[in-house]
Amino acid sequence: MATTTTSLSDPSFPKFSSPNHQIKYRSVAAQPRTSIKFRPISPIRVSIDNPNDHVGDDHNKKRTQALELQLLFGNSLSLSSSSSSFSESNFRESQLHPRPLTASDLSSVAKPGSRIRVAYQGVSGAYSESAAQKAYPNCEAVPCEQFDVAFQAVEQWLVDRAVLPIENSLGGSIHRNYDLLLRHSLHIVGEVQFSVRHCLLANHGVHIEELTRVLSHPQALAQCENTLTKLGVVREAVDDTAGAAQFVAFHKLKDTGAVASAAAAKIYNLNILAQDIQDDSDNVTRFLMLARDPIIPGTDRPFKTSIVFSLEEGPGILFKALAVFAMRDINLTKIESRPQRKQPLRSLGDHSYGSLKYFDYLFYVDFQASMADPIAQNALRHLEEFATFLKVLGSYPMDVSLT
Repeated sequence: MATTTTSLSDPSFPKFSSPNHQIKYRSVAAQPRTSIKFRPISPIRVSIDNPNDHVGDDHNKKRTQALELQLLFGNSLSLSSSSSSFSESNFRESQLHPRPLTASDLSSVAKPGSRIRVAYQGVSGAYSESAAQKAYPNCEAVPCEQFDVAFQAVEQWLVDRAVLPIENSLGGSIHRNYDLLLRHSLHIVGEVQFSVRHCLLANHGVHIEELTRVLSHPQALAQCENTLTKLGVVREAVDDTAGAAQFVAFHKLKDTGAVASAAAAKIYNLNILAQDIQDDSDNVTRFLMLARDPIIPGTDRPFKTSIVFSLEEGPGILFKALAVFAMRDINLTKIESRPQRKQPLRSLGDHSYGSLKYFDYLFYVDFQASMADPIAQNALRHLEEFATFLKVLGSYPMDVSLT
């Protein structure tokens, strides 16, 4: 059955903003922009180990140790602070359901002293929001329109952390975020695994047999293939699951449903027609927790380390690279290859058939070891001997839960 695409980025489409989760809205464009000047102060940083820790001498020592550890493997760590001049625009609309950040909002800075602010992609009710709340309980979740906006929000001190998906047990890797990890200077400080449970939502009074089409993110539609096929509905792809629920609620559609979370049903006052409609119950998305500073790795619990490297072309060169882990009994949990964006093709030089070209790849690898372990350090020193590029993206505690 054909799948069409519906855009939810129309600027005339109002955003929800109601503490009682009713279907009310107000136009963002109608709000006057104001500029509030703050007394120049130093931005408050949240401790890299615990968001409730005080920033002080211990924090500075940890940052110094982390910097030395990263520099050991040729990773340039940016410790620059933000500007001392602050302004506040119309970014804040509702503490419960703010509109997503856009690139134009990145000149704003939140008031210091508030609880930890965590960026996620999507609108209120998205699975990413639930993952952010699992990673940082009692946080202030900040929605962003795109993944790269979330990265920039952390870099520019608008938020403290970002929680973004990196892979799904059914849909595979989120390639966009792999590319952004290398493009930006953030560090992986943790991971969270979140079980995805899809629901079929519709407006109150609508029965399941009255549905003729269903909106959702393309992966969500694919993950509910069997259920939607049995219903005989037309599937339409939109930007995200919660956005689909928002669209159905705002337009008060009577023949259209949405595949989204139970949280989205509550926020947008929709009725849950069916729960757990995914084809596979083992539907888990792994999210990365990103911050400006790395954490200091330990050995008191299971740790995972993420790296990215590139290699010269040659027979068995990838085998040689992976052997540095195998010979030390280090378990690899993930390997992903992505083409070099700046130099996707490389010439192999003179050949009897002429100059041969091949794809130049970056290799992203996760392995079960802490950078505090000398064995892991020796493995990367060994890899650095023949890698043309090597960067440690983060060494962080593993998430062993599946909730």
